[in-house]
Amino acid sequence: MHTHDVFNQVPDIVPFDNSRNPALLEGLHREGAGWAEDEVRALGALAGGARAQEWGRLANDYPPVLRTHDRYGHRVDEVEFHPHWHDLMRVAVEHGLHGTPWQDDRAGAHVARAAKFYTWGLADAGHMCPISMTYAVIPALRHNPELAAKYEPLLASRVYDYGLREPSGKAGLIAGMSMTEKQGGSDVRANTTTATPQSDGTYRIVGHKWFTSAPMSDMFLTLAQAPGGLSCFLLPRVLPDGSRNPLRLQRLKDKLGNKSNASSEIEYENATGWLVGAEGAGVKTIIEMVNMTRLDCVIGSATGMRAGVVHAVHHARHRDAFGKKLIDQPAMRNVLADLVVESEAATTVMMRLAGATDRAATDPAEAALRRISLAVTKYWVCKRAPAHAAEALECLGGNGYVEDSGMPRLYREAPLMSIWEGSGNVAALDALRAMGRQPETVEAYFDEVSRARGANPHLDAAIDRIGKELTDLADIEYRARRVVESMALVLQGAQLVRHGNAAVADAFCATRFGGDWGVAFGTLPTGIDTEAILQRAYVS
Repeated sequence: MHTHDVFNQVPDIVPFDNSRNPALLEGLHREGAGWAEDEVRALGALAGGARAQEWGRLANDYPPVLRTHDRYGHRVDEVEFHPHWHDLMRVAVEHGLHGTPWQDDRAGAHVARAAKFYTWGLADAGHMCPISMTYAVIPALRHNPELAAKYEPLLASRVYDYGLREPSGKAGLIAGMSMTEKQGGSDVRANTTTATPQSDGTYRIVGHKWFTSAPMSDMFLTLAQAPGGLSCFLLPRVLPDGSRNPLRLQRLKDKLGNKSNASSEIEYENATGWLVGAEGAGVKTIIEMVNMTRLDCVIGSATGMRAGVVHAVHHARHRDAFGKKLIDQPAMRNVLADLVVESEAATTVMMRLAGATDRAATDPAEAALRRISLAVTKYWVCKRAPAHAAEALECLGGNGYVEDSGMPRLYREAPLMSIWEGSGNVAALDALRAMGRQPETVEAYFDEVSRARGANPHLDAAIDRIGKELTDLADIEYRARRVVESMALVLQGAQLVRHGNAAVADAFCATRFGGDWGVAFGTLPTGIDTEAILQRAYVS
């Protein structure tokens, strides 16, 4: 029986080219990695294609399962993934999204990797966690040159070699990080796990970790209390003699989002570890890894914002409402343009941070800028992502609230980046710590934002305000979020004014600094060139 005709439904956005992103491609060339554009474009077409989108859906619909024992009662501590998890991982590794930039001498290697990470992340966020940790482990591992020489080439290999085997015999490795415990969380100095030195130079590790993602990685950096204080250790899952290192998986976390990725609680039952860095320097050593994963938190949040914008604009371009296309309704244009502005600000500053990462090894000013800017940007961009995802979802109405749209998955992923690698307060206080201990970071920050002076009076006034704010140290920890938020916005504004689209930069400065803005998205002032802004979100 025919009851009705289906019409005024939006066509499937898939396939689409996720690299068709002016802010991303402009940043790629500006930061010295234009040579990677062809690979970024190829990865963007793959990420927005039907095959990769289906891989991501299935990996999330059928999350990993923990098998602690085999049928005979032997301890196995294995996690089973949907087969398409491994397809996602294989593409990421083959395109060098993990440790490859550390072995690439080309200028812009980290910028190219950031652009590819951003582009491919649209397929699935969960598998990007072990990819990110493998990228981030290398600078920390270099505190033990012998271990770095042995494992770094394998951590940078473009071969995805899954399976439980002795690391040096594999064609490629994946690494993880294991820091937090039940009683301490972000306060890792409260950790109780112990490390006892052995006569052969190794340490016996006894204790637990409360949140260890990607437990099927080949090796982990972990923190434990050695005789000399809290220290960093490398623990492989398989020891050089081929035996299993006793890292016991207790259970997998039932998380709000990030379903495709396994996150676990583990116990160390006299596990074997190798010291990385000096005893007592655990935080100083592992912070090298944390800083790199914080960059990826920013990239991940920017990726989610771009995904939200693309889906919201696509829906509005094809949906009729009240006699017009939805995108032609003034109120909706305001919302969509505001979402694009936020997304482009995140993407532009993300690419600047990637550029600083490339130059930090040889340029002290860039190293100082990266130190302070990673903290402030990680705080702000990751904090904005959940509100951005909620607004983008609402643009699709009821259709956006159902799982088939993909928007609920995006919404569940959004808070994660603000929690991992230091939640909001941790990131904000870390920014203050950097300013107090490394005054050169403040100088580098103001040198960077001052390059944009004279182009926009709202931005100029904001730079002056933050300068005055930082001269008043009274109650500075109480004001930490306000100070760091202002610094992040000024950094974003400076990048947009110098390098971004003129309409986007004008809208950002008028609203975020000029006060001509409401509280919710979609409260841009009149006179904004919404058409020029919205054009930057079209991918098909």
